[in-house]
Amino acid sequence: MDYKLLFIFIEGNDDKRFFESVVEPFLRERYSEITFYKYAKKNKKIKASFINSINSMKADYICVGDIDEFPCITTKKEKLTKDFGKKITVDTIAVVIKEMEGWYLAGLDKKASKKIGIREKIGTTDNITKERFNQLIPKQMPRPVFMQKILENYDVELAEGKNRSFGYFLNKWMNDRQQKRVTDNHGQIREDNRDGKAQRLPMELL
Repeated sequence: MDYKLLFIFIEGNDDKRFFESVVEPFLRERYSEITFYKYAKKNKKIKASFINSINSMKADYICVGDIDEFPCITTKKEKLTKDFGKKITVDTIAVVIKEMEGWYLAGLDKKASKKIGIREKIGTTDNITKERFNQLIPKQMPRPVFMQKILENYDVELAEGKNRSFGYFLNKWMNDRQQKRVTDNHGQIREDNRDGKAQRLPMELL
């Protein structure tokens, strides 16, 4: 396999924990290296420069963000595009509905929920917020520990049916059978020829 680099833009540590455990294993056969970039606290100029550097390397990227209180996916994508100085292409943005905590809970069946101390039945998770998620954490259990226990019992196929945005992400980016590829900055599917050597970004952008 030629050298291929993928950057996944995430908001914070909870996102990174989820993607490392659930998403990254699906992408390893297609990418030589996968790097996570926390963008939430970066200013627009730095984020725009980061995109320019990635494009110059002919690397791939996916930008992930919660829909939060935005009325629709389109407006959330418009906001992210603006935040990246209009350097990012819309086709590379994945919107989480409603928040990343919903993607966590989507992968639990009844047995797994009971095992980690969730007493309530969890149906679809499209409307799960951080506040609702926190209410499900057993007393005396730290939040990071709770999240790790979820990931240890995670069922990807179950999650596909319990959260629509995760199902969309799974079929667009994670499943080889869909034969989908991350697009370049022009929205075109790209076949890259690499020289097998890793290219590094300037440290000030990381």
